[in-house]
Amino acid sequence: MSEWVDVIDESVLADGENVVVDVDGTDVAVFKIKGDFYAIEDVCTHDGAEIASGILEGDEIICPRHGARFCVRTGAVKSPPAYENIHSFPVRIENGKVQVRDNRWD
Repeated sequence: MSEWVDVIDESVLADGENVVVDVDGTDVAVFKIKGDFYAIEDVCTHDGAEIASGILEGDEIICPRHGARFCVRTGAVKSPPAYENIHSFPVRIENGKVQVRDNRWD
């Protein structure tokens, strides 16, 4: 089982903001939406490009390259040209730190 990794202080992000962090060698986009934190791999499953610089609309991120949409809460694909989900990582808050765990190989 992988370990929880401190990625940012809980107070760093405002609602609607995100930051890309390294979790065990993987770029992970951490989002704050309505006070809750979510983490997805920073990759569009359509073409492998980064996704975090896209436009956030509600709980969906729009890929800046080709417009695919993904749910930030779950990583679920919402519209083409992507057809595969983005991996979503578990997130928790411990002592004011946002922590993410890479659970892909658990």
